[in-house]
Amino acid sequence: MPALHSFIPTPSKSSVALGPFTLHMYAICILVGILVALRIGRGRYVARGGSAQTLSDVAIWVIPAGIIGGRLYHVITSPDAYFGKEGRALDALKIWNGGMGIWGAVAVGALFAFVIFRRADRGTSFALFADSLAPALLVAQAIGRWGNWFNGELFGRPLHTWWALEIPYELRPHGYENFATFHPTFLYESIWCLLAAASILLIERRYRMRDGSSFLLYIFLYCGGRIVWESLRIDSAHTIFGLRINLLLSVGLTLASGVWLWRAKRSSSRIDS
Repeated sequence: MPALHSFIPTPSKSSVALGPFTLHMYAICILVGILVALRIGRGRYVARGGSAQTLSDVAIWVIPAGIIGGRLYHVITSPDAYFGKEGRALDALKIWNGGMGIWGAVAVGALFAFVIFRRADRGTSFALFADSLAPALLVAQAIGRWGNWFNGELFGRPLHTWWALEIPYELRPHGYENFATFHPTFLYESIWCLLAAASILLIERRYRMRDGSSFLLYIFLYCGGRIVWESLRIDSAHTIFGLRINLLLSVGLTLASGVWLWRAKRSSSRIDS
């Protein structure tokens, strides 16, 4: 099948050599996303009465914890790539090759953030701290997803249109070798994350929200979008009842956060009345 002229071709290189050092674009995208998130989160937290030093103290622990958590989640949910017949266990340490589970990063990062925050700050609530970071996390995810583009990974089903992503033959999954262009799910997620971040900012300006609601809204919006592109992806993943684990988790978190937001809104309405 002839390749279509795609809107976004996969980069021919995913790393840059600088003397004895090799800079991996995947790692750079994650790093840039973290730095931007810290800048946004610090500004929002300080504006709400928090301390910039508190955020810095928490970030020192949360950033590595989140990276480790994200990697562990990926390895646990995709063990065949590392411990299967053709897997290489040492590849589990090569984070720059791609493979970070957002659920693991958020869960482990949030746990460390809660513990460190309780020790570092007594003037504000953890819910307010989490709200300050909600849109910042989405922006970080939007930037970080471009690392998947450099690695030529996590794309969706075959797609034959002007915005399709062209994937080199050697990176195409088994059974899809004769297809040249695919859904650019990394781009879908990146755009959705930016829209979700903007939505949180707009909703905060329009409505009076209880502490913790912005972070719940982050989970609700992100997971709602994740349901769509997770259903498009064709990379190998463990399933339950024929459905990808990440898809099931996205549905569960969307429902749970939606119910929690609804209950918070009802509670606020009762207090106001």
